[in-house]
Amino acid sequence: MKLRLALAVITALSLNAIAELPTPQADGWIPLFNGKDLTGWDGLDGYWSVVDGAIQCQETKPTSKQSDLILVASKEHPEKFANFEMHYSWKIVSPDGNSGVQIRSLIDNPEMKHVGGYQADIDAQNSYTGIIYCEGGVAGGRGIMSNRGEKTLWDENNKRTSTKLEKSSDDIKKAIKPQGEWNDCVVIADGNRIIYKINGEVTTDMTDNSPNARKDGVIALQMHGGFDMTIQFKGFKIKMLPATK
Repeated sequence: MKLRLALAVITALSLNAIAELPTPQADGWIPLFNGKDLTGWDGLDGYWSVVDGAIQCQETKPTSKQSDLILVASKEHPEKFANFEMHYSWKIVSPDGNSGVQIRSLIDNPEMKHVGGYQADIDAQNSYTGIIYCEGGVAGGRGIMSNRGEKTLWDENNKRTSTKLEKSSDDIKKAIKPQGEWNDCVVIADGNRIIYKINGEVTTDMTDNSPNARKDGVIALQMHGGFDMTIQFKGFKIKMLPATK
């Protein structure tokens, strides 16, 4: 009985530690991935691993799932993940695949560990890489919310207006590295504005004043169903930004 109680206490303390982010470094950045294992992340068994210092998602089409690897700290305290700047890198190893990084999202299928909300999208053909997508309809079922090469405003009536960025979608696409090469990303969520950058280029810039806008929520890595896919992520770090008035 005492042994079971002690193990329960140790387990509870361990889970609590995982649910809390590390202390910010002197420059304010907080690492989200230790480069060695999946401590602090939660996903379906058999699909996620750490290979050569990177988080790897690997699936085959017959057994593929629409699921996510969820940052535990954001699962336990979604309200803390509202305004931030996040840096990471990704590489699609396989010829095909589709993925993305979820922010300000919601776990809408706990059994499948599926997350819906704002997605910084990527795909092997770079058809959608650089857009912001409404995964699972959680942000109002708005599909592609902001295209690559565009600055998008969703107003208080859920009406969309888009203007062109300085560089076109095709010009930005040239800066995205092909299969097997690392791409460096920045996602900034600050108040009602989300900016997505790849390799130093702003791919899309969205302001969301819609009643369906999401203010905070889960961070996760998507495993899109229906592919023979291997994709890797590394270098995850986050800096919290002050709340906007």
